[in-house]
Amino acid sequence: MEYEAVIGLEVHVQLCTESKLFCSCPNRFGATPNENVCPVCSAMPGALPAMNGKVIEYAAKLGMAVNATVNPESRFARKNYFYPDLPKAYQISQHEPPICSNGYLDVDAGKGVRRVRIARIHMEEDAGKNIHSAQDNASYVDLNRAGTPLLEIVSAPDLRSGAEAAAYLKTLRAMVMYLKISDGNMEEGSFRCDANVSIRPKGQTELGTRTELKNLNSFKNVQRAIEYEIMRQQDVLEDGEEVVQETRLYDASKNITMSMRSKEDAHDYRYFPDPDLLPVHVSSEMLDIWRAELPEMPLERRARFVSQYGLSEDDAGLITAEREFADYFEDAVSVYNQPKRIANLIMGELLRELNQREAELAACRLSPAGLAELARIIDQGLISAKIGHDIFPHLFESGESPEEYAKRSGMMQISDTGAIESAVDEVLAENPKEVNEYRAGKTKLSAFFVGQVMRKTKGKANPALVNELLAKKLS
Repeated sequence: MEYEAVIGLEVHVQLCTESKLFCSCPNRFGATPNENVCPVCSAMPGALPAMNGKVIEYAAKLGMAVNATVNPESRFARKNYFYPDLPKAYQISQHEPPICSNGYLDVDAGKGVRRVRIARIHMEEDAGKNIHSAQDNASYVDLNRAGTPLLEIVSAPDLRSGAEAAAYLKTLRAMVMYLKISDGNMEEGSFRCDANVSIRPKGQTELGTRTELKNLNSFKNVQRAIEYEIMRQQDVLEDGEEVVQETRLYDASKNITMSMRSKEDAHDYRYFPDPDLLPVHVSSEMLDIWRAELPEMPLERRARFVSQYGLSEDDAGLITAEREFADYFEDAVSVYNQPKRIANLIMGELLRELNQREAELAACRLSPAGLAELARIIDQGLISAKIGHDIFPHLFESGESPEEYAKRSGMMQISDTGAIESAVDEVLAENPKEVNEYRAGKTKLSAFFVGQVMRKTKGKANPALVNELLAKKLS
């Protein structure tokens, strides 16, 4: 029997507010355990929550960006379950109604655009973190993360493959980073997801029994885990057994999913309105203000880069994947209007340095104007593209003017026709056999002559002039 997968994602986005959701404790990653904790986020008796208004703004902006309805009134609820890192024994979340509902996101996974419905976006607090020490034979609880503001984005079961799920996550992550409401760091848990996966016979409309996959901390792992789970469920059904509704952990080293616990339904959490928090009201006036502050979104910017700058779809997609790169590109183009040269330097030299250093764009000290200057002196023939490649690591670290550094280092190209002609004459005189072979029709030797001239000039001769003079003298 032929099956199709049905996939929905629950994405948790940690917001980059200054303080936590219901108290004034700093919202900061990497602090000493239990440093950023107060009576509210540690659930001391009598401590009452106070709403962080910035979280409402961030939730509404994301809702508008994904074409959702921002509900004028939403409510907080208590989601009851027990776990050591949940100090209140309940989580403050939203049940009905959430702050945003009924949105959608268009996703391109390489086989055409799929519209993925977004059922809801709701605000909630994060739990703490359990730390297990085999050395101490003990477990510890760090409550620094308790009370950190989250947005949970719940998609409808509209995805059909691991590749589509990964593309959806990349699109959503780019959006939250463009909005500057989250840093999107998957390694630190700022952007994480659970996947609900089921399969059904192709053509059937009824949904199959779903499993929830956890521990998905990269786009690659999301895709691999979903693909494995689809095959596992298919094997279960073909063996005449039934898929069990459960939560499963993904082991990336073995590329398998493992049973963790039976999956809870909403009624298991015994939701009820939180009596300590008033309903959240969002006025139309506030929505108008926030809507006016929305930036150009990644897919829109990508389309504009193709039409305005003549970039390919792939190049535009790569540069606009993160807002900082897109801004850097446009700042450089505003100084030197050669977008393709600028794009090539970003995708080649800049990304190479960042990947080798495992660094973010902020680590690059070469300004957009500096990159524009590098593009200009290459195009003007003042330095070769190879020299530009060679000096880029220094420019990346120092932020120095490319032209000044090339002059000081003696790397400027020789564009003096007389000096280059002298080198060409020497090369031809030293290689009479090759000259005769070239004139007899072995024109591929032109690369040999160019190489010899460049060696004599220590790589500083203008290649265009070298080729021009060689063509004249060999004709």
